[in-house]
Amino acid sequence: MLQDWVALIASFIYVFAAIGAAEGLRAWRGYSVEFTRKFIHIAVGMWAYGTVLLFERRVFAIIPPLAFVAINAFSYWRGTFKAMETGEKENLGTIYFPISFAALVWLLWGRPALMVASLMPMTWGDALAAVVGRRVGRRRYTVAGSIRSLEGSSVMFFAGWVATLVPLLLLATGNVSPASAVGAAAVTALGSTLVEAASPWGIDNLTVPAASALILVLVLR
Repeated sequence: MLQDWVALIASFIYVFAAIGAAEGLRAWRGYSVEFTRKFIHIAVGMWAYGTVLLFERRVFAIIPPLAFVAINAFSYWRGTFKAMETGEKENLGTIYFPISFAALVWLLWGRPALMVASLMPMTWGDALAAVVGRRVGRRRYTVAGSIRSLEGSSVMFFAGWVATLVPLLLLATGNVSPASAVGAAAVTALGSTLVEAASPWGIDNLTVPAASALILVLVLR
């Protein structure tokens, strides 16, 4: 139990440090909220590794993401953390992401490689796709009212593929062959890219992790 308490404290220190770093970058270098928001997004998503490596019991492991559902909701309504608030009141992505995190921790606790891998397309793919799409996206398309770019979607796919593959290779402990991991990561990245393209208003923070988890569970049964 002591290890769970230490992991719990480390979780909050880590996330608040990430938010603090983003706030510092915003104030010091004038980075846009879109950039600092994605910085926090990636940092929080990467804590999936810390979750499976440090926590012993999932009842403790879900406490940080559930706590940040409430904390992020408060920030959303009051604008507490400027580095992650766009001011777009229809975008609840900062609230949806910890909900997805908590759900996957609970549902996939017995399969840590899949739990981490399920969060990676959203963590890296979506974040980098947004940055690249806004900067160099020229070939735009619309799906269900959502405007995307081919450049951004390509980055989503390739970044998601690599980011999903890494935990499958590192954490599967011999249960998944390298060839199976490569194929499963590719299928997951493709599925998450398609789902992200059709998910408006920040709900991709719910739909992409859910789709990624479903694909991984089905492919790696």
